[in-house]
Amino acid sequence: MRLVWFRGKWHAYERADGQPRRTSLGTTDRQVAARRLADLEAGRCRKPTTVAEMHVVYIEERGPHIASRETLHFAWKRLSPVFGHLRPDQITRAITRAYAAKERRRGVGDASIRRDLGVLSAVVRYNDRYSPAVIEMPPAPPPKSRHLTRDQYRALRDEAGKTPHLYLFVVLAYRTGGRASAVLELTWDRVDFIGNQIRLGLGERRAKGRATVPMTDETADLLREFRQAALSDYVVEYAGRRLGSVKKAFARAAARARVPWATPHTLRHSAAVHMAESGVPMAEIAQFLGHSSESVTYRVYARFSPTYLRKAAGALE
Repeated sequence: MRLVWFRGKWHAYERADGQPRRTSLGTTDRQVAARRLADLEAGRCRKPTTVAEMHVVYIEERGPHIASRETLHFAWKRLSPVFGHLRPDQITRAITRAYAAKERRRGVGDASIRRDLGVLSAVVRYNDRYSPAVIEMPPAPPPKSRHLTRDQYRALRDEAGKTPHLYLFVVLAYRTGGRASAVLELTWDRVDFIGNQIRLGLGERRAKGRATVPMTDETADLLREFRQAALSDYVVEYAGRRLGSVKKAFARAAARARVPWATPHTLRHSAAVHMAESGVPMAEIAQFLGHSSESVTYRVYARFSPTYLRKAAGALE
C-alpha cells in the first residue's frame, strides 16, 4: 500500500483483484497519514483471532473461488451473532448444540443447520487446519426421494410452454441434469453447437454440479431457435435480462400440472432417477450430474436401477 491524496484527504492505495482500492485515513496531515498507514498494514499482518476476523480473511482469499457466495452470505448472517466474537478454542460441542436447538425452534431444518455449521467449519479450518473448534453437526437428513414420473415431467413441461423462458428452463434443467443456478447462469458462449455440448461450468473453476453434458439433436434445435431471438448473452432470459430465479413462475406451472410439491431442483433429481431406471451405470450418472464422488450417486440413485440387488435376491431362490 502507498499514500495517495484524494478528494482533500490522504488515502491508503492498493490494487485488489486487479481493481484500485482506496481507504481513507481521515486526515490532511501527511505525517499522521503515514502513521495510520503503518497501523493499517500492521493490522493486516496480524493473525486473526476471532471467527469474525477469520471470516474476513476467508472472504478476501477464498471469495473468488466460492461457488455460491449467496449461500455463504446468508449463513454468515445467522452465524455471526453467535460465533463472530469467539476464538476457535471457545467453540464447543455445547455451543453448537445450542445453536442447532435455537434454529430448530425457529423452524429451520437440519439440512440448513448443517450447511451453516459447515460454513463455520470452513472459515475456522481455513485459518488453522488443526483448529481446536469442536463443531457438532446435526445428523444428515435422508436423501430426498420424491421425483417426477415421465408423464408428470411432460405435463409440467407442457404447462411451462405457456411461458417461453420457463419452458426453456424446464427442458434444459431436465435434459442437462443441471442445478437451477447453473442453468440460469448459462451463457451462449458455453453452448457448443459444433461439438453438441453444453458446458455448465465457468472456465477452469470447479463448482458443485457443473458438468459438461452432450446435447441431443432435439435440444440443439430448441436452442438454435431461442438463439435467433436472444437479446442478451444469457440462454434463459426475460426481456433481454438475466433471470435470478424462476421459482414463482415454476410454482404456478407445477400447480397447473398437479405436481405442486415440485421445485426447480426436482428436475435434476428426476433426470437422475430416469437415467437410473433406464439402466445407465452409476459412474455415467455421476459424471452427468457433476458429482465429485460416485459414492454419492450410488447412495441416492442406485435403488432406482433395474439391476439393484438383483444378484442378492437371486441368491435366495
